[in-house]
Amino acid sequence: MAKVIAVAASQKHEFSKRTAHQIYLEAGLGVHGDCHNGVTVQHLSRIAVDPTQPNLRQVHLIHGELFDKLASEGFQILPGDLGENITTKGIDLLALPRGAILMIGAEAEILITGLRNPCAQIERFRSGLLSKVVFKGPDGNLERKTGIMGVVRVSGPVSVQDEISIILPDAPHFPLDRI
Repeated sequence: MAKVIAVAASQKHEFSKRTAHQIYLEAGLGVHGDCHNGVTVQHLSRIAVDPTQPNLRQVHLIHGELFDKLASEGFQILPGDLGENITTKGIDLLALPRGAILMIGAEAEILITGLRNPCAQIERFRSGLLSKVVFKGPDGNLERKTGIMGVVRVSGPVSVQDEISIILPDAPHFPLDRI
């Protein structure tokens, strides 16, 4: 069963976010009270390029299984540490196709837009971590393991232990790319 194991938000543009028992998703905007909430881009690097771009990174989700793997490699990472809003268990987020919808709890829905494109802030957070979450796979392609991004389709609360259901888009399915 796929479920939420942590939720987090931050009003400030800081790398990590504070965990809470519940966050509220606002349709077309993102996480209520989070610094990335908005119709247009809210990530500072993207604002500098073009502040009128649509915000396709309203909600950041990470699979909790990543933290287990990183712990086995000597990195103690907790929910919210990598800036995610929702930490999950029991769902392969990275394998979802673009356009998949996650229904979380009784009301909230997130449309998946792409992969998080990790940056050097991860290396500043923990030395050596960037190479564990971004690397070339066996086929030579770059693999990004730091979660996925989405936009809020339907408003609603998201709480720890909420169940997650997936609605796949019509075929053909397209893999997630960095966004």
